[in-house]
Amino acid sequence: MNARTATRPRAAATPEPEESASQRGKLTDLAYEQIEEAIVTLQLAPGSSVSELQLSEMTGIGRTPIREAIQRLAREHLIMVLPQRGLLIAPIDVGRQLRLLETRREVERLICRCAARRATPEQREHFKRLAKEFEQSSRSGDDVAFVRADREFNELCLVAARNEFAEGAMRLMHGLSRRFWYLHYKEAADLPTMSKLHAAVASAIARGEVDGAGAALDALLDNIEAFTRATVLGDYR
Repeated sequence: MNARTATRPRAAATPEPEESASQRGKLTDLAYEQIEEAIVTLQLAPGSSVSELQLSEMTGIGRTPIREAIQRLAREHLIMVLPQRGLLIAPIDVGRQLRLLETRREVERLICRCAARRATPEQREHFKRLAKEFEQSSRSGDDVAFVRADREFNELCLVAARNEFAEGAMRLMHGLSRRFWYLHYKEAADLPTMSKLHAAVASAIARGEVDGAGAALDALLDNIEAFTRATVLGDYR
């Protein structure tokens, strides 16, 4: 598969003194999305150093929104802020990934079940569309399209579940999980299988099947845990 750039088109930099609070908030969200995707898709390599200026130039966004995006990414353990040393893209630690999966399984099962129970009709239609996007990425082998659909799916689950406590916990895990998968999927994971497993969760939520959503999520995480352990053991069969 050919390498593809994942960063969205740069936003035009706005002179910071003229930015309203609303504009800055939108720019912070855009900066976060672009940097998070660059980290997840390994454009910013694990363990590499980066500066605020480099991130500003990469995204075309001013320093204040970049700074706020960095704070958010630091809370999610994707960037490490080192006093007097700058910024470090967090290294990948397989043991930590397995501990994350233990927590993620319980929290994400709750979120998926709540989403299946509480989603609005409009949100259920959105889940249906995402299920189709996952099926499409399974056929096309488009890993970047999958990563973007996965991020949209995760956000929709959090909104539809309407549980701010579970949402807060889950936000700390999404980026790390997707980056680990992206790093290893060509060796240990199967994109078509992963896409179909995501489609099954999205479809169950769309249909309002509470138990079905939980079971589909367990099947998805069983697959993720299997390839994570395969990474530890070096056994990709």
